[in-house]
Amino acid sequence: MSHKEELANSVIVTAEQMRQIESQLFAAGMPVPALMEKAATLVAQKVEQEYPLSNTPSIGVLVGPGHNGGDALVVARELHLAGYSVLRYQPLEKLKELTAQQANYCDYLGIVCHKAIEQLKDCDVIIDGLFGFGLERSLSGEIAEAVDQVNQWPQPTVSIDIPSGIHTDTGEVLGTAIQAKRTFCLGLWKLGFFQSSALTYLGEVECLNFGIPEFAITTVLSSSPKRRLITPVKARSTLPLNRPLTTHKYQQGHLLLICGSYHYAGSAILAGLGAKASGVGMLSIAVPKSIKSLLVNHLPESLILDCPETDNGAIAELSAVATNFSRYNAIACGPGLTLDSITPLREVLGASCPILLDADGLNLLAQLGTTAQLSQRQFPTLLTPHAGEFKRLFPELSEILSKDPLNALERAATQAQATILFKGARTAIAEPEGTLQIIGDSTPALARGGSGDVLTGLIGGLLAHSAQQNRSLVNAVTAGAWWHSQTGIFVANRRSQLGVDAFTLSQNLIPAIAQQSP
Repeated sequence: MSHKEELANSVIVTAEQMRQIESQLFAAGMPVPALMEKAATLVAQKVEQEYPLSNTPSIGVLVGPGHNGGDALVVARELHLAGYSVLRYQPLEKLKELTAQQANYCDYLGIVCHKAIEQLKDCDVIIDGLFGFGLERSLSGEIAEAVDQVNQWPQPTVSIDIPSGIHTDTGEVLGTAIQAKRTFCLGLWKLGFFQSSALTYLGEVECLNFGIPEFAITTVLSSSPKRRLITPVKARSTLPLNRPLTTHKYQQGHLLLICGSYHYAGSAILAGLGAKASGVGMLSIAVPKSIKSLLVNHLPESLILDCPETDNGAIAELSAVATNFSRYNAIACGPGLTLDSITPLREVLGASCPILLDADGLNLLAQLGTTAQLSQRQFPTLLTPHAGEFKRLFPELSEILSKDPLNALERAATQAQATILFKGARTAIAEPEGTLQIIGDSTPALARGGSGDVLTGLIGGLLAHSAQQNRSLVNAVTAGAWWHSQTGIFVANRRSQLGVDAFTLSQNLIPAIAQQSP
């Protein structure tokens, strides 16, 4: 894939940024009708591929007043000319000039226009072109009623650019919204596609690149796009899959895992198994003395460091070997610790190497004061919270998190001067300088206890390797998150979503990445 293709397939824009990019094209001489024809024809071709005439002879098209409605009319025209029986629902009389021209031509071709949505109920497929990117107001009245009615019908709905009723940036449902079976995003990915609130409305998604020049994108986005989708090509290229013939274990990174307690020994095992799969050269695991033998049985190749423990079986303080932080290239701390392990966390915060905090490592950090503690660190910090942990770490951002999670994540990373990996329906990674990267593929099969422990170990191992090799640490984070999600998909496709328990996930990390195309 060329750099140009990589950029077009990965950049994520807001509604305003998309407007600015299109305005550049129009100012440079691209006719608005030509762009509409180009984009909508791509949609029509996709519809023909997905819903062949022999199986789905009748198409209903929902037409809005703006250019999204114009796109829908071009799709209607092309499908009509291809032999489909096409009906259109066009509830509003007042249309934009270009959309009105397209509507007039559809009238000329004999494509029947209805004012009542019920007239389309027997169509085999519905094309949604009511509203595209940039919608700000809630759907109401007749249009809202029509959307709700379409959502109750059994046939699939295909949305052009974004389902009508979804806010382009926040993914918020504006009153009501089309629940699409498929969505064809036009030109560039929109930010709302990666907000949890929109995911159940999008269906299967695909971005249709209609040839936006690279310089038009970089000019608007100040040469370096701040929001990117992690593509498989990019993620896989940053994994340490090929080693020099002359390497040895001390050149492949040394990770210290600090995890586990008497009651949560499994967390330590799962994190260790994740780290093992990362290929890290050396793995040391600090655990309470009472569970050392259990860890040795499951991870005999690792150095298990037994630590003094509290009456509740948690790590009271790190052993002398564990606190010799100069031995390690990275530290991952948190899975299964319990809130009794405040002293180990204080020690870790002073380490002169990259650290990853997860689970109780995050909860303990919240007790100490997130921003106050991290502002004193001179080395990279990675936080990996889910929504509940995020709210404890950044209570002042809780309200924003519920309305616009990606915005809250970006603010938190800047405020804490830490990289934050947010675990949700789509994993997002924010860096302190404002860059946001998103893992576009995932599976609800990963919503199982222990999945996060595996992720901590996996990313911890990749961090240690990258630090030892003086490579980009954020690339290790994004590659690890992508690898983890791909493994969940890999196992779910073979064993169903119910079969992706955390141990099985850990055992399939290597097979999943091995089957990925180089």
